[in-house]
Amino acid sequence: MKHLLNSILALTVLFLYTGFVPESGKPAYLIYSKNGNTVSYQSLIIQSKNSDLVFFGELHNNAIAHWLQIEMVQELAADTSKTTKVGMEMFEADQQLLIDEYFTGKISRSSFENEARLWNNYDTDYKPVLEFAKENQMKLIATNIPRRYASSVYGNGLEILDELSDEAKQWMMPLPVEVDTTLPGYQSMLEMAQGHGGMNIVYAQAVKDATMAHFLLKNFSEGDRIFQLNGSYHSNDYEGIVWYVKDQRPELRVLTINTISVDDVQNVDDEQLQSADFTLVVPSTMTNTY
Repeated sequence: MKHLLNSILALTVLFLYTGFVPESGKPAYLIYSKNGNTVSYQSLIIQSKNSDLVFFGELHNNAIAHWLQIEMVQELAADTSKTTKVGMEMFEADQQLLIDEYFTGKISRSSFENEARLWNNYDTDYKPVLEFAKENQMKLIATNIPRRYASSVYGNGLEILDELSDEAKQWMMPLPVEVDTTLPGYQSMLEMAQGHGGMNIVYAQAVKDATMAHFLLKNFSEGDRIFQLNGSYHSNDYEGIVWYVKDQRPELRVLTINTISVDDVQNVDDEQLQSADFTLVVPSTMTNTY
């Protein structure tokens, strides 16, 4: 039994730290740098430890991405050279009180989960991160704007935010918000929308990005490291949230991770690796969580 446990442990370490390529030649994932070279998991961790903000851009239903997120959170939390905090797009700013009450034992898990407007894939994909943060007394930041306000911007334009109460405005970035509609990511959104929603589709995305940047910076102090989970589109090409962060705090050390799904993880076009500092490449045949 002892030999069996040692073998399992060795395989786990090999898989995690090297993106293990079995004899079949079908690795479950590989991590690439922008220059097209594969890098080890440990290299990613070392650079993450030296960063102030780490943006893990995920495909929301990708099992490998979610597995790697909890592994990274655990490793970063164990590094006491900085205080690791977690930010999550999946929680909206007006849910912060619920999170704090749950983390401090003031409300039960069932009360939290019943009231928190959880994503459908919460149990499989985000609960492990949240529960780890709770168990280890880590700060978890609800970074996103309440979706009702993003939806209102999509339907009515940015001006509708000025009509909100002061209480409502505390759950978003300070107004007025600057939106650079010329950024390639926003321009791409316009093209994909084919005229539906007009510029409001960009504004709705931008208020999410700006709000997430706002709450990340609001919760960042010297000696902190924040590990932010969000959809890749919110941080790819150093746009989205990263653009707002760098606009306000250009001195901060930011690291970005993108997730892509391809047919052959060992044969990736260099162009697909340019959107982030590191790219998690997963086989297109990998099981999805939904």
